[in-house]
Amino acid sequence: MQENRKEEKRLRKKKNKKTVADTGYKKVDRKEKKKKEKQEEKRRQKKLSVQQSIAYKEMGRDGICRVQGKTYSKCIRFYDINYQLAQNEDKNAIFENWCDFLNYFDASIHFQLSFINHKSSMKEFEQVIQIQPQEDAFDDVRMEYAKMLKQQLAKGNNGLVKSKYITFAIEAENIREAKPKLERIESDILNNFKILGVPAYPLNGVERLQILYETFNPDVMTDFQFDYGSMIRTGLNTKDYVAPTSFVFRDRNTFQMGNTIGAVSYLQILAPELTDKMLAEFLDIDKNLIVNLHVQSVDQMKAIKLVKSKVTDINRMKIEEQKKAVRAGYDMDIIPSDLNTYGGEAKRLLEDLQSRNERMFLVTALFLNTAKTKQALDNAIFQTAGIAQKYNCVLKRLDYQQEEGLMSSVPLGVNHIPIKRALTTTSTAIFVPFTTQELFMAGESLYYGLNALSNNMIMVDRKKLKNPNGLILGTPGSGKSFAAKREITNAFFVTKDDIIIGDPEGEYYPLVHALGGQVVHISPTSKDYINPMDINMDYSDDDNPLGVKSDFVLSLCELIMGSRDGIEAEEKSVIDRCLPLVYQKYFADPKPENMPVLGDLYECLRKQKEPQAQRIATALEIYVNGSLKVFNHRTNVELNNRIVCFDIKELGKQLKKIGMLIVQDQVWNRVTINRGIKSTRYYIDEFHLLLKEEQTAAYSVEIWKRFRKWGGIPSGITQNIKDLLASREIENIFENSDFILMLNQAAGDRQILAKQLNISPYQLSYVTNSGEGEGLLFYGTTIIPFKDKFDKNLKLYSLMTTKPEEVEKREKEMEAEKHEGNR
Repeated sequence: MQENRKEEKRLRKKKNKKTVADTGYKKVDRKEKKKKEKQEEKRRQKKLSVQQSIAYKEMGRDGICRVQGKTYSKCIRFYDINYQLAQNEDKNAIFENWCDFLNYFDASIHFQLSFINHKSSMKEFEQVIQIQPQEDAFDDVRMEYAKMLKQQLAKGNNGLVKSKYITFAIEAENIREAKPKLERIESDILNNFKILGVPAYPLNGVERLQILYETFNPDVMTDFQFDYGSMIRTGLNTKDYVAPTSFVFRDRNTFQMGNTIGAVSYLQILAPELTDKMLAEFLDIDKNLIVNLHVQSVDQMKAIKLVKSKVTDINRMKIEEQKKAVRAGYDMDIIPSDLNTYGGEAKRLLEDLQSRNERMFLVTALFLNTAKTKQALDNAIFQTAGIAQKYNCVLKRLDYQQEEGLMSSVPLGVNHIPIKRALTTTSTAIFVPFTTQELFMAGESLYYGLNALSNNMIMVDRKKLKNPNGLILGTPGSGKSFAAKREITNAFFVTKDDIIIGDPEGEYYPLVHALGGQVVHISPTSKDYINPMDINMDYSDDDNPLGVKSDFVLSLCELIMGSRDGIEAEEKSVIDRCLPLVYQKYFADPKPENMPVLGDLYECLRKQKEPQAQRIATALEIYVNGSLKVFNHRTNVELNNRIVCFDIKELGKQLKKIGMLIVQDQVWNRVTINRGIKSTRYYIDEFHLLLKEEQTAAYSVEIWKRFRKWGGIPSGITQNIKDLLASREIENIFENSDFILMLNQAAGDRQILAKQLNISPYQLSYVTNSGEGEGLLFYGTTIIPFKDKFDKNLKLYSLMTTKPEEVEKREKEMEAEKHEGNR
């Protein structure tokens, strides 16, 4: 017994020793752990380089970026389409297509929509609008116009460039696996954009790096300089080229990069219903702002299972509340109102997911504001937060997550912020990324005012249109003639095009004289003559210029004879027989003095035996030997001047129609001479006068059909829309005009135009009681509202205005200058 007790005591001691040894081991383990934690804390506290903060690993030449671990991304830039201005049916179609676009993304693809508003150096814009002095007599008005364009540019977007991107990311083991997947997704996205009518293109590595450079260096005016070859020579990597001088993330809710201070906020979506205007209003802010929507699709089965579990939870809570009610002795139907609300919403959501082609997305909306000072930053955030508040949402700053927020605000395709809001397809699509199209083209583009929605300059080149024919439409006093003169002036300074003006009211001569042009005054008492029989060897497509000239002479004779039913077949045959005889001498020896005149046709007709020939000759007699013989002379004015204005104001009623037709023929002469050398712009004021007469209307239709391939750019200026729709043939002018500048319209005309051009009520508001120089610009399929307030203090304004009081003032000043010069 004694021995047993001793043995037990010995074993207990042994056991206690083991326990102590084990405890000692554990103590050592805890010390080691604390030591490691301290080392980790020191490592964290150790200052990282700027490059280490930039959250990607590699950027390939082809635009594929390895962001982290096994995550790879690509980026596509897309442009705007008209959404705000569209008809309701068109808006609905765009919205439905955008929903389909979002539904394309499954749970394996994370995508990010980035909207970047950043200040630009304005160099590229200034290069587009730049007009160089030519050291000639027109430099004073040329440089005045150039100065006006710069003022309009400054007045416009304040140097703000707006860009839109979609970045998509996938998981893959390596680049070989990622590349084909990303390229397939890229192709599908581009096709989906095509369905929406949205221009888009994928970015390469340099273009993606440029976005990072501009985001991290907003205060640096130096252009991004990088090529992949330089990395080998310099030993630098891509991050070295895009990194700012410093990142400082010391403060709770702001950060600093270089000399710029910034803050990232997230949008807390509280509103029960969202509107498609919210994103557009954020993007209208004229300050540096980057808006990012990170979107992650949830697997459909998981989403339905999640919502079902929520419905079950809510039903269980309802049952518990009902049990409490029974125990407490009150009506079991009286339960907290929130439960009923949540229950109804959850059931509707489940129904949407199961039967209404809806998916569930987890959305994070981030806003990056930057400024040069803390005060400017606070003001910018206050402005952004005000818009969020307006739509019943809240903009909250990220606390101690500014670095993660910044790296989630560049288009790399990874979201480092865990704050997410579950939205259905329709709710996500309400952030429609489209507002209004912009038109700012390089090359020989002309100025047409400012975009009334975005305030950006409108610079377009009509020659790039499939059909550059144009119309300028508006009520009296809306600025039609002024708009035409502005385009003429701009074309004179920017292009080498010839410019011809048909001026029935004598309004264009001050501007034409100022630009060194030739004004041809045609009247019964004028000594300026133009010959209706003028022809050149390039007058037609084939080797027979007389074929096309014959059409004109027949139209002229038809107009002279005043026959309502036109001239008869026999009469046409007689004229056609005479024309080769009349032009025989000129074609044998094409000298100016051999050019026939109307009297030669008259004499030839008189020699014919047919009574029809005598009838035509008798009709021509007053225009050859009588009081209306102004057109029976060889051309004696300089028609080779770059600008020629035909002033037919003083022609009487009998001659005006004939004068307009002859001017059209002179234009055709000029166009055929210029073919293949340069374009010829033809401006026809009071265009409705030509459309009232069958012959001049038919000739106008031919001009609209044939001018394009000969390098002609005709522009009809009129207030009477009904005349353009007088017949199916004349309607071709409307249909063959890809450029329409529409100013204020009368009520009746508005309805006609709305039907003809499929204009929405919202678009129509821009031509309803609109001010001078305001309206809609139709450029191909693009419709843009514009405004143009021309500086009245400029010399050019006084040359272009047609307001009676301003014209009178101008004429008095010119008269005073003339008297001063004679002293």
